[in-house]
Amino acid sequence: MNQKIKWVAAAVVVVAAGVFGFRQFMGGPPVDERLGNTSILMGSVVIPESAASCDPQSGYARMLCLIELLKSGASEELLAVMQLPYSVAEGQNWSNLPAGAFPKRPGAYLGEFSAEQLGLVKAILSEATGVAENEGFDEMVQTLNADDYIGTVSTDYKAGYSSYNSKFAFLGTPGESGTWQLYYGGHHFAFANTYSDGVMSGATPSFRGIEPFPSFDMNGRESVPLLQERDAFAALLGSLNADQAAAAMLDGTYRDILAGPQSDDAIPAEQEGLAVSELNEAQVALLLAAIETYVGDINAADAAVYMAKYTGELPDTVLGFSGTTDINSEDDYVRVHGPSLWLEFSLQSNKSTGEEGNHPHSVWRDQDGDYGGNLK
Repeated sequence: MNQKIKWVAAAVVVVAAGVFGFRQFMGGPPVDERLGNTSILMGSVVIPESAASCDPQSGYARMLCLIELLKSGASEELLAVMQLPYSVAEGQNWSNLPAGAFPKRPGAYLGEFSAEQLGLVKAILSEATGVAENEGFDEMVQTLNADDYIGTVSTDYKAGYSSYNSKFAFLGTPGESGTWQLYYGGHHFAFANTYSDGVMSGATPSFRGIEPFPSFDMNGRESVPLLQERDAFAALLGSLNADQAAAAMLDGTYRDILAGPQSDDAIPAEQEGLAVSELNEAQVALLLAAIETYVGDINAADAAVYMAKYTGELPDTVLGFSGTTDINSEDDYVRVHGPSLWLEFSLQSNKSTGEEGNHPHSVWRDQDGDYGGNLK
């Protein structure tokens, strides 16, 4: 790469990451001295024996018990960055950008936990998420593997590509009363379960992205996160007849999702696309299967509540897409827009690996329940 191209690339980095990220990308002092560059190998982390003291039955009480175990063994320094006051403003500090490009994420880096503490983090996240392959916690592990992979091949700005640098926090004090959020996030991942008086009040915003895509080998396994989402949407769009496809086609080109980080107000007021009421029974089943690939990222009991809600809203839901129905090319885009449900899946060119191909950004929003339905 000649010097002129390097400076052009640097200018692009400034636009994408801002002044703080630019300082690190250009070789200046790091944005956060706590950033690490090692793999935590989350997939092989062992849940400690101490977790057996918590009720083995899945549920909110077990999660609270695991949280108390983690906090009781944490140093004051670790608690200071992990246990934070509750606010929607803090919860809004999530991003698709790598760690060095978005230092505002709250929480402790995964790499700052001891092996036993990391095992408890794994147990807590496993309790809050789905347990199916390629969903929930398994999707978290695969996305962490992706950052480790990028760290080995990236020729760009090395902005903290490592599984070490995803963050974990409690916004508000977990308990049977009050409001708090289980916050987990890093490059291409945002998980935000909000609880109010012991009941989940929100599971969104929920962001997923991955590069490389659709598969890669890292940390002893083949990883295929978001492949099931893509395949579910492709099956749905592929089932449309010519008239349905024409009605579902959106105006314009979508190079990324709309309702991404720091874009909480980006969902359009007007629906655009094909009314779900125009789908046949088999196509509705395909749509519900696509929705389940998102809702299935949380525990089964809460996921069932969301699926019942969205199923009931299908008569007032629309499907839209732009690009091809294969969802396999740059700028292919699909959305589901209901009274409360908002899903987006977008393919864009690779940014971090230097490899040919595309990678997805995707988001699940609940227009009634983002951040638990709270305003502050």
